[in-house]
Amino acid sequence: MKRICVFCGARTSNRPEFVELAKELGRELAARNIGLVYGGGNWGLMGTVADAALAAGGEVVGIIPEFLMGKEGNRKDLTEQHIVDSLAIRKEMMNDYSDGFLTIPGGLGTMDELFEVWTWRSLGLNVKPIGLLNVNGYYDQLLGFMDTVMAHELAGENAVRDHLIIAQTVKDVLDLMQGIKKAA
Repeated sequence: MKRICVFCGARTSNRPEFVELAKELGRELAARNIGLVYGGGNWGLMGTVADAALAAGGEVVGIIPEFLMGKEGNRKDLTEQHIVDSLAIRKEMMNDYSDGFLTIPGGLGTMDELFEVWTWRSLGLNVKPIGLLNVNGYYDQLLGFMDTVMAHELAGENAVRDHLIIAQTVKDVLDLMQGIKKAA
């Protein structure tokens, strides 16, 4: 795996463990020589992941729509920065630049990005691994909701378990995504 696209919050959480998780993820990606592809912003958890990866000598590719530059910032320190016209183009480019996707805590934008690649995967449009870092049960309710969707037969029988790599630690999710570790 050369690059992983990370989806996460453009805001900084009030949970210190999420900030520490973002730092650990950035450092671990750099240590494994895996480039970070992300939303290109300065702030929030996404800025924290990028800062940590850069500080550890990692490659960081930011992809940001022009209209978000005022809200999310215009970084000058990235390995590559791409300014695009729309969120749709951003997601397409993130896909093109990445060998897999990893979602850590985030809000609506994070959910949009996760559900887009998850839908691509369920439709067979993309076979790249999708990791979900469920730290401190952050995504338990989402996973429960998806169990309800499947129970009502509104999604494929294994839409969650067959399409997501779910773990609680950075090392575990990256090991699973890289095929170093087998899922339990």
